[in-house]
Amino acid sequence: MEWIVKSEIELPAVLKEMLETAGNRKKWMFTGDLGAGKTTMIKQICKILGCNDDITSPTFSIVNEYEVEKGVIFHLDLYRLKDLEEALNMGIEEYLDQDVYCFIEWPAVIKPIWPLDAVQISVQILDDSTRKILFL
Repeated sequence: MEWIVKSEIELPAVLKEMLETAGNRKKWMFTGDLGAGKTTMIKQICKILGCNDDITSPTFSIVNEYEVEKGVIFHLDLYRLKDLEEALNMGIEEYLDQDVYCFIEWPAVIKPIWPLDAVQISVQILDDSTRKILFL
């Protein structure tokens, strides 16, 4: 599926549709250039899922955990990891093995161990406020 989002106001409706389309798939891999809006999308999805926490990019902590009524949501930013071994050493498999939402930015480093049913989201910058979002 593909969407052209011209403003952040349009984003919640698109993300709700993505959640419905994903069904029970809870591992989401977000790719796109710096500033494309990956974190913004994850913030909105977490709100839709009932998270009231302050949602921030885990660029330096690598993992943020947010509480929701049905448990937790993990938000990972793997930008700073060098390779799969480093991801394995930080315990990536523990996050992927749990039956909870796990939103991962910059997931290429762990591509060999992506769950087979992982949702893939590609965000492309078209202009300052317009994004092309691909859902695979």
